Amino acid sequence: MSQPVYSRRRAKRKPQPLDPARMEELALAYVARFATSSGKLHAYLERKLRERGYVDEQEGGEPPDIVAVVTRFIDKGYVDDAGYARSKARGLLQRGYGARRVGQALTAAGIAPDLRAEVDPGEAERREAAIAYARRRRFGPYNAASAHENDGDSLERRKQRDKQVAAMLRAGHDLSVAVVVIDAATLGELDQWVAEVRE
Repeated sequence: MSQPVYSRRRAKRKPQPLDPARMEELALAYVARFATSSGKLHAYLERKLRERGYVDEQEGGEPPDIVAVVTRFIDKGYVDDAGYARSKARGLLQRGYGARRVGQALTAAGIAPDLRAEVDPGEAERREAAIAYARRRRFGPYNAASAHENDGDSLERRKQRDKQVAAMLRAGHDLSVAVVVIDAATLGELDQWVAEVRE
């Protein structure tokens, strides 16, 4: 007669409280794994400090200095806010997100206002991002089948248009930009629209 096999769950080990060396190790592992900003690294280390506590916390000792760790990582070039901001902005624009969403993402990453202004997309980039979003979502002239089915000013066509404009607004595009893209009759019209601000 076979005996029942009992699975033993390992007791979850409580993570060790942080000291300066452990905090440095956590920070190194984080920047090695993720492209990050100083603000995001600071927030990550604060969260780890809250979760784990720190050595000598019970005795009223001082916690490891997060600002010193982040500053050291900036000085060593492990964290570069300007590079992060440029890369993040470029990536979001290429995926079709608008300037407002880019600004929100950079603010959330702790990027300073002057640096956000420096990477703020120009008019041509804003238009190209809107077109990229429409292409990806098959909006406006990128949805030929839908445009053909809903010729004219039918209620269904207007509802579809309103939904597409709303999606573009949520993606961070201005209303004026969204309307031009969704209402364009042809792809050539959109090419001309971008060329206007490139000349």
